[in-house]
Amino acid sequence: MASYNKVLLMGNLTRDPQLTYLPSQTAVVDFGLAVNRRWTGRDGGQREETCFVDCRAFGRLAENINKYMSKGRALFVEGRLTFDTWTAQDGTNRSKHRVTVENFQFLPKSAGGQGVRQAEQSPAAGEAEDQADVGDGGDDIPF
Repeated sequence: MASYNKVLLMGNLTRDPQLTYLPSQTAVVDFGLAVNRRWTGRDGGQREETCFVDCRAFGRLAENINKYMSKGRALFVEGRLTFDTWTAQDGTNRSKHRVTVENFQFLPKSAGGQGVRQAEQSPAAGEAEDQADVGDGGDDIPF
């Protein structure tokens, strides 16, 4: 039987990335991603739900995510779903799913938290964002 394990997510980091190293000196970064879903309910009201996903990246990917990303920044990740199991301090068996990042793309700062759609609808919002970026210390990625 064929199988396929691919995850594509776009969201905002829920916390600053946490960089550690394996005994082999391979970089590992753990971070959380909040992915929002918006829709209109049957009653015509706007609905929203947020899915929180734990992610992990290795090697050069991990170092770049740690260097350039921080809480609240938008990120697109491509990876695979992995299943982790461990024994907790109280002796119970625990488990969770996590996305192992295989590729990623930095996303621009969103205008007012609404992403690209709002910037396209409101040119003034995009201009205000560009002006705000001028004096923020230059930590943005130049591409």
